[in-house]
Amino acid sequence: MKNILIAVFLTGISMQVSAQEIPLYDTLSKPQLISKQFAFTEGASVDKKGNVFFTDQPNNKIWEYSTDGKLSLFLDSAGRSNGMYFDKKGNLVTCADEHDQLWSISPDKKIKILLADFGGHLMNGPNDIWIDAKGGIYMTDPYYQRDYWTRKKSDLDGQKVYYLPKGKKQPIIVDANFKRPNGIVGTPDGKYLYVADIGDNKMYKYTIEKDGKLSNRELFTAQGGDGITLDERGNLYISGNGVTIYNPQGKKIGHIPVPEPWTANLCFGGVNKDVLFMTASKAIYTLKMNVKGVE
Repeated sequence: MKNILIAVFLTGISMQVSAQEIPLYDTLSKPQLISKQFAFTEGASVDKKGNVFFTDQPNNKIWEYSTDGKLSLFLDSAGRSNGMYFDKKGNLVTCADEHDQLWSISPDKKIKILLADFGGHLMNGPNDIWIDAKGGIYMTDPYYQRDYWTRKKSDLDGQKVYYLPKGKKQPIIVDANFKRPNGIVGTPDGKYLYVADIGDNKMYKYTIEKDGKLSNRELFTAQGGDGITLDERGNLYISGNGVTIYNPQGKKIGHIPVPEPWTANLCFGGVNKDVLFMTASKAIYTLKMNVKGVE
């Protein structure tokens, strides 16, 4: 009996170790082109069912790629939305770049403005967001001059990261020390936040405090990026030149080439959240993974 228990115990350890050693994806597989009909794709975000929503910002539209592989237009005249994220109620919160706002778009496509300004000044142009368990929104606010703006310079004194507590109309600055912040994502336990400084080619990691403020800023890796996301193992995926993957310790463990000039954003989608969805220039791609996302 004792020998049997030992055998079972050892088998359990073997299974646990082998599960961790399973490759993240089949390295012989290449990202699958889904469509190449857009001007510039961004804002990949997944709903509870695994449907993926993304933006075609120059054409001012939000599209849906459903779990059954169907592509459909979700919203026209979408406020030039950029980064997006679903809240717990199924509303799609977007960085509405046209007037530098944050929008909440309900499932029946009703629009509510969550953030219109900062102290009476226009935001630079909200770029990417992550929503915590309390419903608070972390937001990067870089300045990219748009051809549909009438202004030619920023109303603010820097490019910063903000936190908008749920129900509030004004955000608070949680870090002002950036050249150009861009991608942002938090861990599912709400303990840590990652922010990419694409202007300085750096990735930072923070501790999230109870009041939403950030502490313990540390350099995670010397690589910036556009969109970022996490998998169930805590690996960080950075889009830009394809997709680069780092483990929780900040060690590079993989790179997924994408045959486009730029990969702007990404998320895990599909029924099992095990399909990596990538917005890349004029196209969108998917890649089946051996791990799941945590959004």
